[in-house]
Amino acid sequence: MSLGLYLHIPFCQSICSYCNFNRGLLDRELKRRYVDALEREIRGRGVPAPLAADTIFFGGGTPSLLEPDEVARLVQACRDTFVVDPRAEVTLETNPETVSPERLSAFKAAGVTRLSLGVQSLNDDELARLGRIHSADRAKAAVRTAKATGFESVSFDLMFWLPGQSLSSWMTTIEDAIALDPDHLSLYLLELYPNAPLKETMARMATAGRAVQGAAATSRGGPVVGVTSADWAQASDDDAADMYLAALERLDAAGFQQYEISNVARSGRISRHNVKYWQAGDWIGFGCGAHSTIDGVRWKNVSATSDYVDRVDRGLPTAVERQHLTREARLEEALFTGLRLSAGVDGAQMLATHGVDVWERYGAALQPYVDDGLMWVAGTRFGLTRAGMIVANEILTTFV
Repeated sequence: MSLGLYLHIPFCQSICSYCNFNRGLLDRELKRRYVDALEREIRGRGVPAPLAADTIFFGGGTPSLLEPDEVARLVQACRDTFVVDPRAEVTLETNPETVSPERLSAFKAAGVTRLSLGVQSLNDDELARLGRIHSADRAKAAVRTAKATGFESVSFDLMFWLPGQSLSSWMTTIEDAIALDPDHLSLYLLELYPNAPLKETMARMATAGRAVQGAAATSRGGPVVGVTSADWAQASDDDAADMYLAALERLDAAGFQQYEISNVARSGRISRHNVKYWQAGDWIGFGCGAHSTIDGVRWKNVSATSDYVDRVDRGLPTAVERQHLTREARLEEALFTGLRLSAGVDGAQMLATHGVDVWERYGAALQPYVDDGLMWVAGTRFGLTRAGMIVANEILTTFV
């Protein structure tokens, strides 16, 4: 399998209240120096026998804050340093507020073949709670513009289990998404890291709501109607599972194919780059905080943007963490990631690659999940059913 090339762009126009990615507010002078450093890091990977690559992925952050000529420079650096397939998938993550017909046409001319838009919701109230700076109408217009520009694939992300979100409002978003006719959709469950501002806001609103309810009950002998804390509450775990299953069932009917726990696509429009992660492929990451894995060796670049630029300027190594994965660790990771795919994993391939008969080692622990309809087995292949995907974390602990 050819390499995937990942380029991290850490700049954002605003910081969303749920985000825990390696990013910061846009500083145009730092961005200029960062792009220069990123190009030098890419070109510095040159080796006597150039490696083959067939995907390039600009992630972030908000990569669409780059100028089209900067994207073109970085794509060319990749092509000059690696043997990049002429039909390579080149993805640019994009936020709706950065979209215009002129910029998208210029990005396409720069070599971008696939857009991935960070929409997250098509409901204005939900977008406001997430701290997004675009509206639902702006997001829809951005998708339509992307489609009209003629990219090979247009994808966008949606999140569910949001504060104040119901099954009904989520399914309205799904219907609106289908009407936009994307090539690919990613459906992510909202996960809040411990100190996320959104998590703190939700807790504060819940406390304020209980206080107001209690005061009202004391003064008037009954509850207050319309307390805003309800707008910040998450639905139950069972409701979140219903949201997931209902969305996928509707997307099935609309002609999408689920190929990974959180991803669906039209035929031939899967994310070729992301599949490398799930199929234990190799990739090289460039930029601050970027991870790389080649032949069982993994490394991570320094996280701070200014530190990264300084290291490149001074000719110092950018990687600050490096590890050699053991054979056992590579097997466990192949199972963890492979079972995210609807196609599951091939036990025969696991045996050939890792020297382990997975079913012989883990079969006794996995059989109850098969019996309960949470896993399927077909010849040497096995995987998670859709019901099993809901409890994937529980099932995957089998391999720890």
